[in-house]
Amino acid sequence: MDQLTGFQRDLLYVIAGKDRPSGQEILDDINRYIDQPVTHGRLYPNLDTLVEKELVEKGQLDRRTNYYALTPKGRRVLQRRQEWVDQYVDV
Repeated sequence: MDQLTGFQRDLLYVIAGKDRPSGQEILDDINRYIDQPVTHGRLYPNLDTLVEKELVEKGQLDRRTNYYALTPKGRRVLQRRQEWVDQYVDV
């Protein structure tokens, strides 16, 4: 997790909160949170990095639409991150 960018961590949280979201669903959600609009050119390379790191799996919903889901490794990494954050932040 320490080798991920903040944006990539945010993507993990979005994916964790949805049931196999498409790239477009992820983009819509992240754009509601981030001040500057995120483009496809920024989103998909970062999703590909998460797939390469085996934190996210990429599958096919139909011929044109992929889905993304946390892998068990991705879930463990995100859980450890959240436990670490919880040590310091009580909101």
